[in-house]
Amino acid sequence: MKVCGFTIIRNAVKYDYPVMEAIRSVLPLCDKFIVLVGNSEDDTLDLIRSIDSDKVEVHHSVWDDTLREGGRVLAAETDKAFDLIGPEYTWAIYIQSDELIHEAFHPVISDAMHRYAEHDGVEGLLLKYLHFYGSYDYVGTSRKWYRHEIRVIKNNKSIRSYKDAQGFRIDGRKLQVAEIDAYVYHYGWVKDPMVQARKNKDFNRLWHDDEYVARITNEIYNYSDIDALGRFTGSHPAVMQERIEKKNWIFDGNKISRRAGLKDKVLYWFESVTGIRLFEYRNYRKIKP
Repeated sequence: MKVCGFTIIRNAVKYDYPVMEAIRSVLPLCDKFIVLVGNSEDDTLDLIRSIDSDKVEVHHSVWDDTLREGGRVLAAETDKAFDLIGPEYTWAIYIQSDELIHEAFHPVISDAMHRYAEHDGVEGLLLKYLHFYGSYDYVGTSRKWYRHEIRVIKNNKSIRSYKDAQGFRIDGRKLQVAEIDAYVYHYGWVKDPMVQARKNKDFNRLWHDDEYVARITNEIYNYSDIDALGRFTGSHPAVMQERIEKKNWIFDGNKISRRAGLKDKVLYWFESVTGIRLFEYRNYRKIKP
């Protein structure tokens, strides 16, 4: 069994993506790792090339910025990267540039890949999520944050990235996946407020027209505009420690605005009591092999 990781990245320096840490967090699970570097306005290419590993293979791409509907360009680039993986690999691990996998979960993922390598009914592995918000000390706990997503897939080129590259499908149908007890740590909302505001405006161009984007004028991101957060008391991946020690902004998760409406508050209360998320969107079909 051989495993290849893959990711896409563009303007990693400009938007302060932890892409080096993301790649390094899954390298121990991979025999090779493909990085598809898009046309950037900064030193992204040099950054990726500085990763000290002979597993890393760098490729180049030019993003089609006209693919604005639903962030389709992200799925198009993800498919390009996946298609670069050779047929000798059984599994592909997809990691986005602001996602990491804690080394504590490597054995769980490795065991599952070995267990289901020859199981045709399992097309992917479903991982749990922690969404960090504002700082490395808080995670989103409300219904707005997705709880699971597919990040390990069989090397079947019928599998295509779905919509804005959050998940995968085959000819429009949901993948059959086995859920495993492993977490993805998502750091997409942990940045200097000025960098986050710039990223928020620029990335809206992947979904909206210029008129909409022009109305976004905030120079500092309003991190208080969130409904529910919880204190994180666990450990971060080892490869994130240096970045965390260098953070240079202050965020107080106790001062959030909690803007959820009555319906969301009731559903949030029900979930906190029962552990069941009613009306949850699932971009996959869980099976029990």
